[in-house]
Amino acid sequence: MNDYTIKNLEQYFDVYRRSVEDPKNFWGQIANNFTWFQKWDNVLEYDMKEASFNWFKNAKLNIVKNCVDRHLEKKGDKNAIIFEPNNPDEPAKSFTYKQLYEEVCKMSNVLVEQGVKKGDRVCIYLPMIPELVFSILACARVGAIHSVVFGGFSANALSSRINDSTCSLLITADGGFRGNRIVALKEIADEALKHTTSIEKVLVVKRTGKDINMIKGRDVWLEPLLEKASDRHIEEYMDAEDPLFILYTSGSTGKPKGMVHTIGGYMVYTAYTFKNVFNYDEDDIYWCTADIGWITGHSYVVYGPLLCGATTVIFEGIPSYPDHSRFWDVIQKHNITQFYTSPTSVL
Repeated sequence: MNDYTIKNLEQYFDVYRRSVEDPKNFWGQIANNFTWFQKWDNVLEYDMKEASFNWFKNAKLNIVKNCVDRHLEKKGDKNAIIFEPNNPDEPAKSFTYKQLYEEVCKMSNVLVEQGVKKGDRVCIYLPMIPELVFSILACARVGAIHSVVFGGFSANALSSRINDSTCSLLITADGGFRGNRIVALKEIADEALKHTTSIEKVLVVKRTGKDINMIKGRDVWLEPLLEKASDRHIEEYMDAEDPLFILYTSGSTGKPKGMVHTIGGYMVYTAYTFKNVFNYDEDDIYWCTADIGWITGHSYVVYGPLLCGATTVIFEGIPSYPDHSRFWDVIQKHNITQFYTSPTSVL
């Protein structure tokens, strides 16, 4: 992002004024920082009475090409993701942009092999591990719509979200580590799928080594499929107004509502806000502690940082394990310079 990087308060007021007075030109100039297969006919068309908004009409793009591919030439060897496991004694892992590209391509090819096609809905029910990011980006690369369900949700919450969006494939794990316990994700998923009819395949990540039931013809271990998959994949051309993902509200005030986010507007806004709200600098190591199962995690753990070519940290654990100094230990360990968390986490 080169344009409209806000450096001081005076510039902020100038940028704000332009965004209000001429929003089409404002967002159009920011959008020019990205890779588009086809440019838009009009930046914005809207009808306030009908609550209808169309961003970057008729533009074609793929958000993963902007998150990963376009960084390869200049930032291929830069860390894209640093993974900090739940257990501090387990080694951390890092993935450069080149390695991230290869992992996403392999996952994309696995999805295609399993019958996933453009427009299909894929439910992702995983802990905070690298495969969660690979799965999200692979869905977007092949044109599937991802629906991430927070790994702490129940079987009923999972089944209701699968049914509402008629997902055809589920990606889950044998279990997930959370502090000193294991969350039985596959068992919860099995219970949820007793009350769904749309899921045809279940891809299972081996994370904990927990014994699980694998249903023949439906459940498949993911790792062997990735080992055979090519690390090259040609991305789908998507319309700017095609859906990118469905993310459900918590349901605390009624039935969970599926919020659809479309590709073009979400991409431009998320990258711009990440760059300026966090005042991101090229050499920063950035950590947002939000779970990817929520919108903050989608926008400011995955898409925003990667769109800006940043290094983003993914943390599997909880702030109190093995003790309440864990956050600060992680910051020191990875030389984190940008830390985004909730007030309750530091009180």
